[in-house]
Amino acid sequence: MGDLLVQGTWLIPFYGLTGALLTLPWAMRIIRRTGPRPAAYINLILSAIAVIHGSIIFLLTWEEPPQKMAWQWLQVADLDLTLAIEISPVSLGGLELVTGITVVTLLYGLGYLEKDWSMARFFGLMGFFEAALSGIALSDSLLLSYGLLELLTLSTYLLVGFWYAQPLVVTAARDAFLTKRVGDIVLLMGVVALSSYGAGLTFTEISEWSETTNLDSGIATFLGLALIAGPIGKCAQFPLNLWLDEAMEAPNPASLMRNSIVVTAGAYVLIKLRPIFELSPVVQQTLIAIGLVTAIGASLVALAQIDLKRTLSHSTSAYLGLVFVAVGLGRLDIALLLLLIHAIAKTLLFMSVGSIILTTNDQNITQMGGLWSKMPVTTISFLVGASGLVVLLPLGNFWVMGQWIQLESLVKLPQWLLAFILVINALSAINLTRVFRLVFLGEPQPKTRRAPEMNWPMAFPMVALIVIALLAPLIPQRWQLWFASAGSLATTGEVLEQPEMFLLVISGAVGVILGATIALPRTWARPVRSTSRFLQDFLAYDLYLDRVYRWSVVLMVEVASKVSAWLDRYIIDGLVNLVGFGTLFSGQSLKYSISGQSQFYLLTILIGGALLFMLMMNWSFY
Repeated sequence: MGDLLVQGTWLIPFYGLTGALLTLPWAMRIIRRTGPRPAAYINLILSAIAVIHGSIIFLLTWEEPPQKMAWQWLQVADLDLTLAIEISPVSLGGLELVTGITVVTLLYGLGYLEKDWSMARFFGLMGFFEAALSGIALSDSLLLSYGLLELLTLSTYLLVGFWYAQPLVVTAARDAFLTKRVGDIVLLMGVVALSSYGAGLTFTEISEWSETTNLDSGIATFLGLALIAGPIGKCAQFPLNLWLDEAMEAPNPASLMRNSIVVTAGAYVLIKLRPIFELSPVVQQTLIAIGLVTAIGASLVALAQIDLKRTLSHSTSAYLGLVFVAVGLGRLDIALLLLLIHAIAKTLLFMSVGSIILTTNDQNITQMGGLWSKMPVTTISFLVGASGLVVLLPLGNFWVMGQWIQLESLVKLPQWLLAFILVINALSAINLTRVFRLVFLGEPQPKTRRAPEMNWPMAFPMVALIVIALLAPLIPQRWQLWFASAGSLATTGEVLEQPEMFLLVISGAVGVILGATIALPRTWARPVRSTSRFLQDFLAYDLYLDRVYRWSVVLMVEVASKVSAWLDRYIIDGLVNLVGFGTLFSGQSLKYSISGQSQFYLLTILIGGALLFMLMMNWSFY
């Protein structure tokens, strides 16, 4: 029975897809009498089955070596396109993370969307979402992962545009789709180029090929830069970071999945491609630079946001910047732990945020306050989630950063790493403390005076996830990752004895103190001084990146399209119209030569033939 379940691992992504298909009668309003809730129950049950199936396989294969399952899709000449999955503790751990968070999200969404008649369509899209994410967790094929990333892009477009009657939602869905498509197209170019250099398209073959290839350094650089483009878009890293901010127009359960799991899927593919990046130091330095710029820039931008969901979305980009730095430095074990801890903590934060938005019907943090006594479960959820992201209390991120810093003495990591982590930790603490002050502390505002706690479908998954988040620190202490650096994790005593950990805790404490003492006027009046006003606008409007794109990339595309339209209308269409006009003119002229006399037709043929003969003779002389 156990072997049968292991052999059926490939079926787990199809649980979500089956749920999406079964919801179609309700989503298309074919079945109306029962309401949309049966569709939600179907998806929830199938997702729970996926969790159970994956858990059994995880336990059965915990001490077993990785297993591969492959299906040859197409083989033509030397082109071999194989779809493969990997059954290992890492892939199954990622699968359990995806399916587990999907279950709590669907249960949470059952309460969040209980009054929305489009609930069936939402749960169907979430099933489609889950199928693509589960497939990426199991995939051992770059080609399969690319196809699933494309499905994620489509899912993002459909979920962001869920409430499509609002013009702002339509614009946000379009921008999110097009921004991610830029990274996907460049990634496809890298996939095609990689196959043309003789590498197989499974991650195992790519790793073996990278150890023996003699690829030119310039080609290796361009190949690596193309392959990181897709994860840059999926993880909302600079310069493709603006879509995650606009994607907050989606319902909160979708935003929850996007900020916790979708960005994790892009980073997971990046980790799998690490052997390619080792071929070029330029690519590794690019990964580090992108992570540094995004982490610092997004942390500063988050401080100037007053929208509750957007300030947390920018913190997601900042945290994923740490993952890019870890991958660039070759610390794949740390990158995986960062993704795990971030997914749990950010799920808790967005659950708390969704409860607040549903109760107050508002997302402006300057119009909130005094919710800590009215919504205790929501408050605890926010506190535990925020504590898991800040190195202050001995929760998830405390131990992960301790592992990372401890490795500095072992592998000689760069000296700037500690300073970088200190800055990001302090900025994250300032931002989360600022949000907590404005939302939960202080006097109740008009929109928060009547704010009851959430119903049980929303409260139960929050409580369950709080317990999981409190137990999450056990993972970086006990879980030995199946990577090249397996077994190199520090012990609890080694982490606590590090002087650098004292600095990290101090940076978190300083961030909390600054966030608790900085004046935060609820009127949010703009500063009188022009320099302060410019700085506030500069950060609040995402460093004006949208305007930079508008006057650079968008303007170039617009000018090129206008030139192309002019050439098409006046040159290409003009030549075609000229030929048509000549045909019409000659036809109209020849109709007057129709007399019905055969001798006249014969004379015309002779004269035409003579003229053609003379022209041919003249051309032959030339």
